[in-house]
Amino acid sequence: MDTSSLKGKHIVLGITGSIAAYKACTLCRLLVKAGAEVQVVITPAGKEFVTPVTLSALTGRPVVSEFFAHSDGTWHSHVDLGLWADAMLVAPATASTLGKMAGGVADNMLVTTYLSMKAQVFVAPAMDLDMYAHPATQRNLDILRSYGNIIVEPASGELASHLMGKGRMQEPEVLVQVLEKHFEEQDTLDLKGKRILITAGPTYEKIDAVRFIGNYSSGKMGFALAEECARRGAEVELVCGPVALQTQHPRIHRTDVESAAEMYEAATARFPETDAAILCAAVADFTPEKVCTEKMKRETTGELQLRLLPTRDIAAALGQMKRPEQRLVGFALETTNELVHAADKLQRKGLDFIVLNSLRDKGAGFAVDTNKITILSADGKQKDFPLKPKTEVAKDIVATLCACLPAVE
Repeated sequence: MDTSSLKGKHIVLGITGSIAAYKACTLCRLLVKAGAEVQVVITPAGKEFVTPVTLSALTGRPVVSEFFAHSDGTWHSHVDLGLWADAMLVAPATASTLGKMAGGVADNMLVTTYLSMKAQVFVAPAMDLDMYAHPATQRNLDILRSYGNIIVEPASGELASHLMGKGRMQEPEVLVQVLEKHFEEQDTLDLKGKRILITAGPTYEKIDAVRFIGNYSSGKMGFALAEECARRGAEVELVCGPVALQTQHPRIHRTDVESAAEMYEAATARFPETDAAILCAAVADFTPEKVCTEKMKRETTGELQLRLLPTRDIAAALGQMKRPEQRLVGFALETTNELVHAADKLQRKGLDFIVLNSLRDKGAGFAVDTNKITILSADGKQKDFPLKPKTEVAKDIVATLCACLPAVE
């Protein structure tokens, strides 16, 4: 029989004054059933919806609500709770509590415990849809994400719409699964202690104030790689061109650029402090020699001639900078003689391995959710992979990187 990854884990469960607080009883029961030790910290308003006696009976531990116990004046140490916990889950989290957490307003035991927390914090918002959608709430959620908290988005779909609206707190079963997944990942953090540079997306090379030279890259492959590296414990430096994608994992540190020159500067500046780089961006090879600061009019320019100059080669530059313990991974998107061109690029640019895909393969390349790759290594090894979702392709690439990285001392 499988053992839950929650077995023996210390969970601080923060409960606030929401009607969804009644679900905390089920949540406590499921966490304890999975083998976790649960310490409830509840706000005064939360006690209006669920009694501490019930929660204490479910967890086997006294519930903490005030800074001092009413019976004997014993001080409840939020610092000790922050050190004891393996994770903190605030569920339900009202709009008021979100604001206090984002602003550091430590006027109750729950927020004080949160501010002392050393472990990963999960937040499950619960409120009506209008409150959830309000710009102030969304701003506070963005702030909490920037602090490294993981937001468990409210339930959505037809069922949520019919019940309490789309701001309804996620079900206890889902919250337990989120925590279990977190601890499962903690057991396989083969990139913990590593810093990985990833480039993603296209670059835009300006022609005039409104036109540019670009390509069809969506950034999906690079973002999938960033999420996978972060999931495995790495601190990720993501340098991306103009894309419509958002990062999810708090260990991803994003830098947005536009041109090949800007990506070159960002990548070369960050590479010396990293253990490896995965160069997934579709960087322009050429850029206009001159850029018109105004919009060019067809009526006045007539026939247009552009003189293009080569951009600086990011892969070649990093290949020259690379220390013996660093690893450098490149990409090759080819249309003909794919293996020959990829092997040549691998050697010329000092890569440790190169990821090859071909536009002749259906479902591979730009602006799709799948990819079909071949990995060529500097030692001459070649491994072919079938067509997969890019999230799964990312796992194959990162697994190859993990296998060739020096171990953390």
